[in-house]
Amino acid sequence: MIDSPVNTILKQLIGFDKSLPQPVYIQVSQQIINAIQRRYLAKGTKLPGTRMLSQLLSVHRNTAVAIYDELASQGWVEIIPNKGTFILEPEKTTAKIKATSQKINKAYASAKTTGFNFQESFHLASTTQLTNSTYSINDGKPDLRLHPVHQFTRWYSAAMKRKTLIKKWNRPNESSYSLFQTQLCNFLNATRGFHINSNNLVNTRSTEMSLYIVSQLLIKQNDIVLVGNLSNYASNMIFQQAGANIKTIPVDKNGLDVKYIKNHFVKGSIRSVYVCAHRDYPTTVKLSAERRLQLLQLAKEYDFAIIEDDYDYDFQFEGSPMLPMASSDADGMVIYLGKLGQSLFPSFQTGFVVAPENLISEAKNYLELLDKQGDLIQEQMLSELISEGEIYRLMKKNIYVYKQRRDCACKLLSQYFSKIAQWKTPSGGLAIWLKFESKISLVKLSEEAEKNNLFIPKTILYQDKNTCAIRFGFGHLNEIEIEIVIKKLKTAYNNCLHNSIVKENNF
Repeated sequence: MIDSPVNTILKQLIGFDKSLPQPVYIQVSQQIINAIQRRYLAKGTKLPGTRMLSQLLSVHRNTAVAIYDELASQGWVEIIPNKGTFILEPEKTTAKIKATSQKINKAYASAKTTGFNFQESFHLASTTQLTNSTYSINDGKPDLRLHPVHQFTRWYSAAMKRKTLIKKWNRPNESSYSLFQTQLCNFLNATRGFHINSNNLVNTRSTEMSLYIVSQLLIKQNDIVLVGNLSNYASNMIFQQAGANIKTIPVDKNGLDVKYIKNHFVKGSIRSVYVCAHRDYPTTVKLSAERRLQLLQLAKEYDFAIIEDDYDYDFQFEGSPMLPMASSDADGMVIYLGKLGQSLFPSFQTGFVVAPENLISEAKNYLELLDKQGDLIQEQMLSELISEGEIYRLMKKNIYVYKQRRDCACKLLSQYFSKIAQWKTPSGGLAIWLKFESKISLVKLSEEAEKNNLFIPKTILYQDKNTCAIRFGFGHLNEIEIEIVIKKLKTAYNNCLHNSIVKENNF
């Protein structure tokens, strides 16, 4: 019996991996279904009993019972008491389930490459790096542990129970659908000095989606886009994907050098200038009030759009945040990008674009193609958090925490890096621009840090003939973790410097 044709097929066909998260009985049942679909096991075939199946597969008999129960529940077999288990063949089966076996089904595995050509994009290559390190430095992201989970559980539950939610979902064209945009307009008018209504605003899933939509509307092939000298790698990828010809502009202690633009470019040659509203990315330098006025005047004179990215508005530690250029833009030259709820879990955050009505109208059409469904529950929640003042209270509470972390980071940097690096205490934001005096290899620094359980992604390393710096994000670390990370960074620096000296001496 053990060498019967059915048993032979099962032995050849079935393979499973106990280390996978998917239970063994599911893996095996999927492969038997696969065999039935491919006619390896014909309708009416009697399968071995559970005791025999457990011997064939070297699994517990309970697992064999679970396999047949799973097949029966999906209608692939019929279990007849005192007679056995027999193959059925449901008439309406369309989706074929891929088995995990690398035996008979290997010939039917999904193709790794297409049989046709398509346009690959170098600019959209992933910058994600994997690591097993316990500690890491990022470019200045908030600490998700500060998100008020229990409060949001209640708010989310309450939002889902609103009777108006189903009404909005079924009839999205009604005026009530724009309640969130009305609330968001009110919030931005109060906090950023705007005088806008819903026609000047479109909300998106993220700042990156906002910039992508704007780029698709604004940029044609080979249009010149000006960015800061080091600039944001993510925004550059989006511009390049849209076909832009990116040119870099010097950044000094007063921010983007506007005079350089006037001296090196002619009227009508520039499509757009990308600038950070508060702190230049990655250097954290603030664009001065004088430069802001110069840029607005030059945009009007040279006929280019200003894309103003306010990526860290929520994190201002000293004084009041500077009002965006868009708040004083009477000529419609500025497209303002922002994010609401940076202190919240990413799924509760929303990006938005503020611009003249005609551009927003086109952006909404574009968004309709990309994200027609939207997230009504998120919008319901954020509307209530704005109207009840919770967004403002959460922001204020977190600013206090982040200010303490910034001060802790600067104090520890003074202790460990005072003679080997330079930095300025930022007035806001969640990152410090750390410039090393010695021109060490930052790639080697990252490698040494990884050996010491500290991950430094390549996207925060900035090195050329004039620069040797990292954008040190501290927001996601508490004060104990900040001390551990800075000590590990110092150890990595010392090892890197030592290896460099040894290498030079050997030559």
